[in-house]
Amino acid sequence: MALAVSKMLPPGRFQKESFDHNQQLQRHQYTKPGIINSELAYSALNYENCSSMEQHLIEVEGLKKSFQGNRVLNGINLRVDARQLTVLIGPSGCGKSTLLRCLNGLEDFDEGRITIGGLTLEKNCREYKQTAHKLRMTVGLVFQSFNLFPHLSVLDNVAYPPMIVKKLSKMDARAQAMGFLEKVGLREKAEMAPEQLSGGQQQRAAIARALAMKPKVILYDEPTSALDPALVDEVLDVMKGLHSEGITQIVVTHEMRFARDAADKIAFMYDGAIVEEGTADVIFSNPADSRTRQFLRRFL
Repeated sequence: MALAVSKMLPPGRFQKESFDHNQQLQRHQYTKPGIINSELAYSALNYENCSSMEQHLIEVEGLKKSFQGNRVLNGINLRVDARQLTVLIGPSGCGKSTLLRCLNGLEDFDEGRITIGGLTLEKNCREYKQTAHKLRMTVGLVFQSFNLFPHLSVLDNVAYPPMIVKKLSKMDARAQAMGFLEKVGLREKAEMAPEQLSGGQQQRAAIARALAMKPKVILYDEPTSALDPALVDEVLDVMKGLHSEGITQIVVTHEMRFARDAADKIAFMYDGAIVEEGTADVIFSNPADSRTRQFLRRFL
């Protein structure tokens, strides 16, 4: 889920619209958590993976996007099946992050169509803003920079979004959050402040926060690029675990070992377009496009 701090509001004030646009949280003080219903906490692990039986959960058609006349996305076409882990690779500046932000509804696009779980976003449709809002509610986005809120505990960071957006009670939201923290191996860190966690632990907490909104798909924008090398595997292992449970994920990464070992499909982007896609075996052992081969030489 896309979470970023732009401005802290006075204590006690909630601003739902900030969540609707960029899922920003405001400063709010909590009382100490009460007794957590363990049954509800563990039921949180069985969250609504709406991708369970759908095919082509995500369809992108002819997507184009420009910034100040510079074409960043140049007619992207992409299909992602339900339960699939798709990895986007390519040189910096080729449009990978912009594509993720368009899929999440955080970035407007100029032309094309995005369909996720039957919800279609088209540039000139009459209800574009309302549809983009619905898209943001069902597509989680995990950034490389964690974006945890320093004034909240780890537990509150995970519990607060569904309290504001989905109107869960504090007790239910905390119970659910504890379940997700256990899923990513952070149950014992629940009452700590984010600054007390390692970088890998903070990123795992960010993944738990995304899961708390029960998204149809989770997007990751370079989730390990800000981590020390020793901490990378603990985050990648969480993502592999989610894949084994059938969670649909799209990952932008330069971790080629992860792409080769975990991806169901790899799409190589270059100059705003997807020029080649296929299984890991095909992409790494026999890429068809010369640009793919040249890019992979840096890592092989």
